[in-house]
Amino acid sequence: MQYGLAPLDHAHPPAPQQGLSRRSFLVTSLASGFALASGALQAQAIKTDAAGLTAGEVQIPVADGHIPAYRAVPEKAQNAPVLLVVQEIFGVHEHIKDMCRRFAKLGYYAIAPEMFARQGDVSKMTDIGEILGTVVSKVPDAQVMQDLDATLAFAKASGQADGARVGIVGYCWGGRTVWLYAHHNPAIKAGVAYYGLLAGMKDGAIKPADPLDIGDQLQVPVLGLYAGKDSYITEPMVEQMRAQLGKGKSGSQIVMFPGVDHGFNADYRPTYDKTAAGYAQHLLQDWFKTHGL
Repeated sequence: MQYGLAPLDHAHPPAPQQGLSRRSFLVTSLASGFALASGALQAQAIKTDAAGLTAGEVQIPVADGHIPAYRAVPEKAQNAPVLLVVQEIFGVHEHIKDMCRRFAKLGYYAIAPEMFARQGDVSKMTDIGEILGTVVSKVPDAQVMQDLDATLAFAKASGQADGARVGIVGYCWGGRTVWLYAHHNPAIKAGVAYYGLLAGMKDGAIKPADPLDIGDQLQVPVLGLYAGKDSYITEPMVEQMRAQLGKGKSGSQIVMFPGVDHGFNADYRPTYDKTAAGYAQHLLQDWFKTHGL
């Protein structure tokens, strides 16, 4: 349970595993419940029902097979804005599924693809270090971008979504991914990154750039939501990112929440802060509405 409370050495992950076939999918369906490594479930964990929604697991066609995803959309939706929901390091577990249902209740076609399907099943791992060392460090950013492109194509083909109105939101590892995907796909309308690492994961061809490297190149407006007590992402690092964003023309912004820690939106964990999470949700909704979502 030190995740979010003590720094980890993201700058020196283990060397990438060689010889893993991209067709060797290790996760073919989503796990139920919460990831084991996330610790004991907290009493305040939110459970959103699926009333009025079409919600459940779907299979996303990708270049080398299929990856599982959780999709939630209002029943009878025909023109819902698409919201790509990107997981924490714990995969698409119950919290991420619940976030999809919450967004669907707001009218979005919310879909969360399992980003680690080829590298490992993190839902059954009990150790944070194992997740970071054996799975997260081996997930190429290019693969993530391609899988998100495929997920977006799946949503567009559903007949329920408006492919011209697309946003992305991510948490922790997914927050870093938001910055990178906004750079990769300038056609999306907006993004929201919850406490996504801004530097320290760059690792050759696997992860060729950190958000700090591309902040000044963004065209998509991204709202960064960061924690004042975060030992991963310090205030000086956030100020560096703000400076980079200021050199560009995306209109991206970062909001710092003083006195809260990394993971303040994770209502199933001790780091949860109800006030910060609620205010962040209002900022997210306003951000998306302002940018056509």
